[in-house]
Amino acid sequence: MNLREALKELDDINLEINRRKENNKLLYYNTGEKVHKKQLAFHQCKKRNRWVFGGNRSGKSQCGAVEVVWLARGNHPYKENKKNTEGWVVSLSQQVQRDVAQEKILYYLNTDWIIDIVMQTGRKDSPKSGVIDYILVKNVFGGISKIGFKTCDQGREKFQGTSLDYVWFDEEPPYDIYLECRMRVLDRVGEIFGTMTPLKGLTWVYNQIYLNESNDPEIWYEEIEWADNPFLDKKEIESMSRILSSDDLESRRYGKFTAHGGMVYSEFDQSIHVIEPFDVPKEWYDKISIDPGLHNPLSCHWYAVDYDGNVYVIAEHYSAGQTLEYHANKIIEQCKALGWHTNFNGSYDCLIDSAANQKTLSSPKSVADLFIEYGLNVNTNVDKDLFSGISRVKSYLKNVNGETKLFIFKNCVNMIREIKGYWWGNNDAPIKKDDHAMDELRYYIMSRPENAIRHQSPLTEVQLHKQKLMAKIRKNNLRKGWYS
Repeated sequence: MNLREALKELDDINLEINRRKENNKLLYYNTGEKVHKKQLAFHQCKKRNRWVFGGNRSGKSQCGAVEVVWLARGNHPYKENKKNTEGWVVSLSQQVQRDVAQEKILYYLNTDWIIDIVMQTGRKDSPKSGVIDYILVKNVFGGISKIGFKTCDQGREKFQGTSLDYVWFDEEPPYDIYLECRMRVLDRVGEIFGTMTPLKGLTWVYNQIYLNESNDPEIWYEEIEWADNPFLDKKEIESMSRILSSDDLESRRYGKFTAHGGMVYSEFDQSIHVIEPFDVPKEWYDKISIDPGLHNPLSCHWYAVDYDGNVYVIAEHYSAGQTLEYHANKIIEQCKALGWHTNFNGSYDCLIDSAANQKTLSSPKSVADLFIEYGLNVNTNVDKDLFSGISRVKSYLKNVNGETKLFIFKNCVNMIREIKGYWWGNNDAPIKKDDHAMDELRYYIMSRPENAIRHQSPLTEVQLHKQKLMAKIRKNNLRKGWYS
């Protein structure tokens, strides 16, 4: 073989490699030097009601489309696959379906895998330019899967009757359509997943999915921002970030819900501040803090502090409509389960809102007096200064050096829900709603000594580098469930 023939054969090989790559884009999804880690986290999650809240161009719709193709093909790399599946792709309108979800599914769906395409409008030999009704797909186990397309402007009635394995919402659907689709996957124990940019404010998705008010164990979400997408140009990110308003930046870049006043604790990041529970050394046990309530919820949390001054919220009691005796018994039960320290009288020391000094309607004794009788030595001398307390909590979520000093165990679901739903109101104060855990968190943090780092001289470059290394090690250990 001469040189010319060898070069010709090499060109043919390269052309064949490119042809195969072009015809099987799914094989190269999230592989190579650049990997979108948050997309992979979505695919790997086993929860049956998963959502991605992402900014524009963050890669959210792409991972939804790939999930659909994997489920239809029966070759999902992280799940148990089926011989055939039937699911819906739900868009806001036919135009959005054609331009976004449909286009991305066709991009990853090799034409060799398609048995038939049924169109609503347009020709099936050119499906990209029309609106697809459904696609029949070859399943790797020999079956046939069906990907159906629906739009929210069809109305709820068009979503009735069918039994499905999955539904993908590309952008936020109306609540009645969401409920109807949940009925569609009920008998097959199917799954719901959604990918959206939260541009409509604090809608039902905010309450039911983001806050997870019902504490549904199957609900999971991930927030994706521009910087999480390794394929976006950093200079373009910086340029676009400069021209957006603060609210648009929160939703369109960071994929965060916004209200008229914004989050009180905008520093809160669930992927950082919420951690897996681990066995906390009893030497770390610090204080219990209570915000009392009878008809309203009583919120109580147990706080621990490690040798570096990091605060851990490790357990909670949160309940409404109960007697003080009930709450006291539950708190004492939790103390015993944790092996919490007692004082010299054998009772448990707690911080409590000074409002507990008030008498109840049914007793001449105050709430504090009754708790003491039930075995809880409550201290009503707490610092209730609202704005100082908020400022101190913010400094624990993220201090002047960018460090996190407050971590919440994931089983403290009500504190997590409240901190995500704590918003500024029109009068430059937080909206007085669902803030019981937020109040007693402030009481506890305000009982801590001032962070000495504020009074230190600026750190040298060497000290800063050491501090960053220690923070990175500590963060990795926390995610692995270690505490030392």
